[in-house]
Amino acid sequence: MPVSSTTASAEGLCAFIDASPSPFHVCRTVAEELDGRGFTRLTEAAVWPGSAPGGYYVVRGGSLVAWAVPDAEPGPFRVVGAHTDSPNLRVKQHPDLVVAGWQVVGLEPYGGALLNSWLDRELGISGRLSVREGNAVREKLVRIDDPILRVPQLAIHLSEDRRGVTLDPQRHLNGVWGLGNEPRSFVEYVAERAGVPMADVLGWELMTHDLDPSRVIGRDADLVSAPRLDNQGTCYAGLRAFLAAADTPGAATPVLALFDHEEVGSQSDRGAQSDLLPSVLERIVLARGGGRADYLAALAGSVCASGDMAHATHPNYPERHEPAHRIEVNGGPVLKVNQNLRYATDAAGAGAFALACAQAGVPLQRYVHRADLPCGSTIGPMTAARTGMSTVDVGAPQLAMHSAREMMGAADVGAYAAALAAFLTPTAGN
Repeated sequence: MPVSSTTASAEGLCAFIDASPSPFHVCRTVAEELDGRGFTRLTEAAVWPGSAPGGYYVVRGGSLVAWAVPDAEPGPFRVVGAHTDSPNLRVKQHPDLVVAGWQVVGLEPYGGALLNSWLDRELGISGRLSVREGNAVREKLVRIDDPILRVPQLAIHLSEDRRGVTLDPQRHLNGVWGLGNEPRSFVEYVAERAGVPMADVLGWELMTHDLDPSRVIGRDADLVSAPRLDNQGTCYAGLRAFLAAADTPGAATPVLALFDHEEVGSQSDRGAQSDLLPSVLERIVLARGGGRADYLAALAGSVCASGDMAHATHPNYPERHEPAHRIEVNGGPVLKVNQNLRYATDAAGAGAFALACAQAGVPLQRYVHRADLPCGSTIGPMTAARTGMSTVDVGAPQLAMHSAREMMGAADVGAYAAALAAFLTPTAGN
């Protein structure tokens, strides 16, 4: 079922990203839309409802899994996977420093951030606090959109060869937020802004975000400039596709799985290497009255589209790309293949996604990394290994991946969502 441009749009993607500066905010943004569509939030510690059809979701930290139980007996699963995290600079546990009369905040890179892109930007803070509430601990989301931090570049006159310096992540990425004549606690400031007494703050996960809003740009308004396109571009397209699939009876149970920690290897309680997706899928089968054998049989017929952004051919560095696999922005979704299984795509998975693109009426591009360059990876291989599902790695093309600001094609937003929606709603036998 193709997703119309009014359902998945470049402007909608920009609004989604601007509402979601951290993985925890991604989950809140998605959850609010699911709530508005009548989905029921479940907790993993509770007994789940039985065989009643409907929409459900669970949240585990910065990860979320949603599914729609059809009226008819559910078939195998069709899963769209993505990740909620993006490379950035994160606040250290003892962040307060005074250096040469400046008060600075200790920051460290998360994931493979392009460090230079974070310099000389006005930065806000987002994330979550763990707060004491009596004898319990609760979560408090934090978002400060004031320009309180800046990581200043070294002037070219002070570098040895006038080409700048090679950034040392330990020494060169601390954020200036004031003069040192009246030092104060940065975490205490964040707690104050969050309306929480500092004495009740027990822990935190805080990160910086670029304050420049997402925009549709270009001579013909055919490009999107935004932070965190990798991989909120897929989170948004996947959500739009999932909601369309939830309204369309099909031969499979549609699932949206959004994982945290992909940029640092996914090995956590809520990453793609965790038990989150397998346990949710098994509990879906159990809640419908099935058993372990029914769950394993469902997995055997299931397919996962692991969605992550893809490398468009760069106009300033075309030699860095495989010559026979040019990838165009606004040229349609990308099928990613790697013979050494940095991507999970095999012929069967490729066939499922290629058929979905044909049914959605969108073109399909095929990406192969240069054989003489190390290839990145994503959640596809680990999702395939954890569940045994046939898995295909796909994405939408972009430039400047892992920069503080990235760029993709405006038309690719709708095309990507349309392909994922068709993938989630296979006809019988497909």
